[in-house]
Amino acid sequence: MKALQIAASGMAAQQMRVDVVSNNLANMSTTGYNARRADFADLLYQQLARPGTVSSQDGTVLPTGVQLGLGVRPSSVSMVLAQGSLTQTSGDLDVAIEGRGYLEVTLPSGAAGYTRDGGLKRSGDGQIVTSEGYQVSPGITIPDDARSLSINAEGEVYAYFADRVQPELLGQLAMAGFTNEKGLEAMGSNLFLETEASGAAIQGTPGIDGLGTLRQGYLEESSVDAVREVTELIKAQRGYELNAKVLTAADQMLSATTQIR
Repeated sequence: MKALQIAASGMAAQQMRVDVVSNNLANMSTTGYNARRADFADLLYQQLARPGTVSSQDGTVLPTGVQLGLGVRPSSVSMVLAQGSLTQTSGDLDVAIEGRGYLEVTLPSGAAGYTRDGGLKRSGDGQIVTSEGYQVSPGITIPDDARSLSINAEGEVYAYFADRVQPELLGQLAMAGFTNEKGLEAMGSNLFLETEASGAAIQGTPGIDGLGTLRQGYLEESSVDAVREVTELIKAQRGYELNAKVLTAADQMLSATTQIR
């Protein structure tokens, strides 16, 4: 009886679905977080009679055949790309990305990482870094005597000083886009890595070549829809319960078979 294995695969699939939903709900307050969605595919089929084969009884062609499915498997867990709502913080180094694109950061290994978390900070030596301390490309240093900062929509960072009227341009924040954003590898801490599936990073300037613009004093909230996630959670729970009932029914059928004398 294959029902035991089939129902077990269904329970495992619904468990993964619950895991994805719980991760989405846990990240409802994560800056720049995009919800994930679990996708599934059916397993191989046992071909008892292939469609289109000739029946050995009367020579007619079988219109449908007999194909028994063997269960389900996870096919992917992908990002649901959506713009999160912007919340005002009034922070000099808080920037929200409106549209496509990622801020580029330099990891300790020297490799490039990418993030939509615009909650930037100032390090002890004046560099603009992420909350984890990673340097934001291209490596802008804020002078100690800077009174305030201004970041325009194109990512240009200006510093204002008490003894000057005109601001000083410190540099321009680097942004990158990807052909397939869903192919990025999530490494935690709101960071992503380039992969072969995502394609090479397309370097650009905010507001040009399809990249979004920056808004200072705002942060992008998580795009998780709590109502949708709770709905998905209920559906996954019911799916798990139904597969568990199939498992129980199959066990009872096997038990009845063993009791035959």
